Amino acid sequence: MDSDDNQIQIIDTFVPDPLNQEPLLVENIPDPLAGEQTWPTEAEMEEAYESNKQRKVVKRKLPRGTSEYQAAWIVDDTDDEGDDSQNDNPDGAGMVIDEKDHSEHDSDSSDIDAVSHFTEKFDQETIGGSEMGDDENLTKEQIEEDIKRIKESNADDEEFPDEVETPLDVPARKRFAKYRGLKSFRTSSWDPKESLPPEYARIFAFDKFTRTQKHVLAKRAELDEESSKDCARIGSYVMLHVKNVPTDVASKLCHPSRRLPVVVSGLLEHESKISVLHFSIKKHDSYEAPIRSKEPLIFNVGFRQFTARPLFSSDNINCNKHKMERFLHHGRFSIASVYAPISFPPVPLIVLKNIDGQQPVIAAVGTLKSVDPDQIILKKIVLTGYPQRVSKLKAMVRYMFHHPEDVRWFKPVELWTKHGKRGRIKETVGTHGFDEMHIQQQ
Repeated sequence: MDSDDNQIQIIDTFVPDPLNQEPLLVENIPDPLAGEQTWPTEAEMEEAYESNKQRKVVKRKLPRGTSEYQAAWIVDDTDDEGDDSQNDNPDGAGMVIDEKDHSEHDSDSSDIDAVSHFTEKFDQETIGGSEMGDDENLTKEQIEEDIKRIKESNADDEEFPDEVETPLDVPARKRFAKYRGLKSFRTSSWDPKESLPPEYARIFAFDKFTRTQKHVLAKRAELDEESSKDCARIGSYVMLHVKNVPTDVASKLCHPSRRLPVVVSGLLEHESKISVLHFSIKKHDSYEAPIRSKEPLIFNVGFRQFTARPLFSSDNINCNKHKMERFLHHGRFSIASVYAPISFPPVPLIVLKNIDGQQPVIAAVGTLKSVDPDQIILKKIVLTGYPQRVSKLKAMVRYMFHHPEDVRWFKPVELWTKHGKRGRIKETVGTHGFDEMHIQQQ
């Protein structure tokens, strides 16, 4: 390899066929007019009018003061929902609320600004922030205090998952404006395309990823059989000529290659494109420090290595919704979702964590599970209250809300107890301060 170019004997020269080369697309270019709709014709409008006229109106019993938007999320009671009470909320009496991307409540501009301020603050508190902050500006005592706080938050998350306290100084209807009440986490419907940002169209999606994988691998095997004569022999030395390489990238690659080997790997179809990858991941036994969601980690996926901020979630086999997890806990598998180049499973995964002044250490291991941008990950919170008086069918609960308006706002949401009892809010009892409310069992 160290010999001069004049002593190299060229046996074969292979030039790629442009017709067989895959375009190296990374991001999708969305069509801004793809979602446009044409104005309906007179015949279509007349048909829709007749259809609405003939539709039978079903009367529903709704709590007093319920708006049309709140009423749309109240699901009628069905017989098959009875078994979900213990599965959905087995720990403590509370209210299960799931976050959505954008609030759709009608409000004025001042309310919208207040909502965005409080919800952003709440997200930072629940997730714990993406990073510990700038370590250069922190003293040793502050860093130790921050690490202690993260460890305590990790322990609380294991003992009391999803539980949050209602703030005293902020109305709950504003603090939790980005959340939606679900009767059942498993069976309630949720549109994966709802309220997506326009930038989300830049990633690639597949109708059926498993079928695409079989097609790509079969096509690759067919091409290998046809072009076996037009390839370099195994064990032979080759000289690669890569065109259209930026100067800065080439300079960064040349210096490390003098002391470290350069790994070259071929890509299958679609493997240069960006999508959402979901890994089945487990915390390594030798790593004791907490691992938070959205914390920067080094992912080694096959021959690839990149830095990502994974979002951890539970692995629900019989449900299309996955509950977000604030930490990666010991002793069980979770799902880590990241934006990354597409790969086809099975692909091994090794996650490394950078430690200041030390070599990266192994934090977690796993495998690639699926590639699906439409997988729903919901942040679930539980608001808890304390029963003060309990009768046969009614109970008085305190400290779940602190304002009468909040009690009326959350009336449509169904309540649960740790023993599976269900009920709804009837009325607020307190006039000021810590509000009480009557709960009636269904």
